[in-house]
Amino acid sequence: MTTTDTNITYYTLPLSGLSCQGCVKKVTKALEGIDGIRIEEIDTQSVSLEALGESTEYPLRQAVSAIEALGYQVGEHYHLALSGLNCGRCVAKVEAALDEQPTVFSHSVSKTEAHVHTSLSADTLIELVDQLGYQAELATDDNQNTETGSHTASDTVSGPEPELNAKPSDSAHNRSAASHSEQAHSSSADTAKATSNVSRQQYVLSGMTCASCVSSVENAISGVDGVANVSVNLAERSAIVKGNASPDAIVDAVENAGYGAEKVEDDNDRRERQQHQQAAELKNFKRSTIAGLGLGGPIMAWGIFGGSMTIQSSQDQWAWGAVAILTLLLLATGGRHFFANAWQALKHKRATMDTLVALGTGAAWLYSTAVVVAPALFPEQARHVYFEASAMIIGLISLGHAIEARARANTSKALDQLLDLQPPTALVIENGQETERPLDEVKQGMTLRVKPGAKVPVDGEVVEGSSYIDESMLTGEPVPVSKQQGDTLHAGTVNQKGSLTFKATGVGSDTMLARIIDLVREAQSSKPELAKLADRISAVFVPIVVAIALVTAAIWYVVGPEPSVSYMLVTATTVLIIACPCALGLATPLSVTAAVGRAAEVGVLIRDADALQTAAKLHTIVFDKTGTLTRGQPEVTHVKAINGDQERLMAIAASLEQHSEHPLAQAIVNYAKAQDLSLPTSNDFNSESGKGIQAQIDGARYFIGNQAWMDAQGIETASHQSDIDAMTQRGETAIYLANTDSVQALIGVSDPIRDDAIDAVANLQAQGLEVIMLSGDHPDTANAIGRQLGIDHVIAGVLPDGKSEQIQHLQQQGKRVAMVGDGINDAPALAQADVGVAMGSGSDIAIESAQITLMHQHLGALANAIALSQAAVRNMKQNLFGAFIYNTLGIPVAAGILYPFTGMLLSPVIAGGAMALSSITVVTNANRLRFFKIKSDDK
Repeated sequence: MTTTDTNITYYTLPLSGLSCQGCVKKVTKALEGIDGIRIEEIDTQSVSLEALGESTEYPLRQAVSAIEALGYQVGEHYHLALSGLNCGRCVAKVEAALDEQPTVFSHSVSKTEAHVHTSLSADTLIELVDQLGYQAELATDDNQNTETGSHTASDTVSGPEPELNAKPSDSAHNRSAASHSEQAHSSSADTAKATSNVSRQQYVLSGMTCASCVSSVENAISGVDGVANVSVNLAERSAIVKGNASPDAIVDAVENAGYGAEKVEDDNDRRERQQHQQAAELKNFKRSTIAGLGLGGPIMAWGIFGGSMTIQSSQDQWAWGAVAILTLLLLATGGRHFFANAWQALKHKRATMDTLVALGTGAAWLYSTAVVVAPALFPEQARHVYFEASAMIIGLISLGHAIEARARANTSKALDQLLDLQPPTALVIENGQETERPLDEVKQGMTLRVKPGAKVPVDGEVVEGSSYIDESMLTGEPVPVSKQQGDTLHAGTVNQKGSLTFKATGVGSDTMLARIIDLVREAQSSKPELAKLADRISAVFVPIVVAIALVTAAIWYVVGPEPSVSYMLVTATTVLIIACPCALGLATPLSVTAAVGRAAEVGVLIRDADALQTAAKLHTIVFDKTGTLTRGQPEVTHVKAINGDQERLMAIAASLEQHSEHPLAQAIVNYAKAQDLSLPTSNDFNSESGKGIQAQIDGARYFIGNQAWMDAQGIETASHQSDIDAMTQRGETAIYLANTDSVQALIGVSDPIRDDAIDAVANLQAQGLEVIMLSGDHPDTANAIGRQLGIDHVIAGVLPDGKSEQIQHLQQQGKRVAMVGDGINDAPALAQADVGVAMGSGSDIAIESAQITLMHQHLGALANAIALSQAAVRNMKQNLFGAFIYNTLGIPVAAGILYPFTGMLLSPVIAGGAMALSSITVVTNANRLRFFKIKSDDK
């Protein structure tokens, strides 16, 4: 509910997940620190706020973020089914209306559905959409989100996140650290959910030859009701369609546009059909090449070595008549697809590459045949025939397509290697019997067995047996991982030794491997801004070329030397042939496909081509500390025994801490276990949250905790300050162990720096990138870790909900920023950054919230990913520059601009060869990215 007064706006926000007055106090404290927000009334069900100032949207969103950062829910998450939206403008209209509502906190809208996080009621939302002229209703799958309080505290709160390196006097044992959870970042989670609720369909396409074909197919599919997004890949002749559209409607739309489409169920099916299609294409192109060059080559040689190419007698008519028939047969067979596709394009009022080839070769054949049939109609100087041009052009262009097709197949090898990780069959256990079944027959819940040396077929959970699994394809770690009952298995990993029985928990598209393949496939089909520029040019390119050819023909006919008709034909045909935009259409898709595939080979998942292009222009890399630059698990790194034997004192400390689940306590217990220490029995146990623990051991009372805990017991610590300062400088958290008389030991606990972190930071800095570390720690300890890593710029004391503001502040300084985090608590910052980079924890939220995911969890892969992005963008620019320069220079030369100076014209045959060569050059250059040298190759 919202009311407005002069410069004050009143909001009432429904809350859920608050179970007690302690929760209310947490929310109150969080809101009191926000400028422009004043609490009027609050309880466990709702909060009434006063937002001050003319613009209240920003402080209100800050308030919502602050509440949800504590693990509670504000408002509701609605899933609306939409109808009546026919295009992107309709979607933009709905988005603009939602943006105008301050109490709409986030939204994701397509032509068929909307996901909205708001404090408005469902009826108000539906009415808002209705006022725009569209229809909306609650989707049937949203029952869990449409009732206030549907998420309880147990649903959302995931437990405390420790301040591992807090200042000793503050929180060495801060048991009351703020709770964070995946729900704290509902904006990113909602987006991921919205994406997952939209179906994804794959199609293999046929009949496409250039960028204008891509535009035609995309427009045809986009016009189908229910299509939310479409991406067509010319290099692979494929399309990925998102939305809830009927497959039959999509196929019909593509066919009505003059092309072919076939829906595929999965990537294996797609690969099989693409390989069949590529094999058929390659066979046809080879046949056309042999026929074209076989016919045109001898005719051209005849002319080069002094043979007459003119009609001077009836004998010439009969001889060249036979050649005309042979050439017609060639055009009807080897060149048939050029004319068929050109005719389809004409019927749909467009022009493509095939239009240019058909016009050029057809005009040459018609002119030559007319000279053969009725030479008297032409001046004697114009009785030249050009059958060799038609034949050679068909042969050379087919040769270029054949080489291009073979090279295009290589760009998909990285994805094929991922597909090959999953075995085609699985051993299923039913009624005590093992049977080998095709993988597509394996269902969730089935019991399976994986034998030594075999690949795990699907994701699952071990129910019996133990073994070591090679998970290097997911984690990049060469050391096999021990697996026992209850552990998780992932499809594509390799069983090393023992036999395992496991229960299938993820099959088909629900496996981690399948999700990785989907990401790679979608990234390869996406378009960067450079490609969109090429698409816009290609859309008008062919009609402009046809117009240039007509103008060229007219000029040569009117002012050209005799025989002007021959000159007119040669120049117009040459312009049409040399201008084919095939290279322009392939310039960026092939580079993207090769680069994304190469990245996937080394465990770097790039979500889309825009991320690839943006990563090449980064100025600043911001690292979250815990779990990114550090291992994320605290360890005892220093022990100083002050009064007694070190082993005895650590056994006492572990005996006290074994009753606590705090990460710092667990670090001490783990240390004792690793040292195989025998723990004494403790009794009369007592703890105080945020300070420490006390207990009776062997008749003496011991205390373990932070500075405040020691002060509360009246234990003197000033004499140990130099040791404490040394620990702080090393980035350690100091824990005191004392008895009733004095401090007995100092224990330093820290989150160790990852082995590869220092080298990774140095490599990024060597690339000219500014490296920044974000941390919630005290500045002293954060700066100590920064010094060890070689990072000069450290931002400390930042809570998770403030990280995105730090990213925004850097962006306001004109910097392009990448944020590197674990993808869960860092989701808002990942979303705010120009490029979000998630460490490969394997969780869905990690993959969904970032543009780049480092699946192998090696920080060094980030420098490789940026270097590969830069190489990919250079490659795209090289291809586009080459294609543009080729056409920019080639068309005027073909039109005869050099004739007044040199007296020579470009032959149509040479133009055909140059056109084929340009496509081959682009394909070859793009494939260089497949062999891009990265440091991971040396490991």
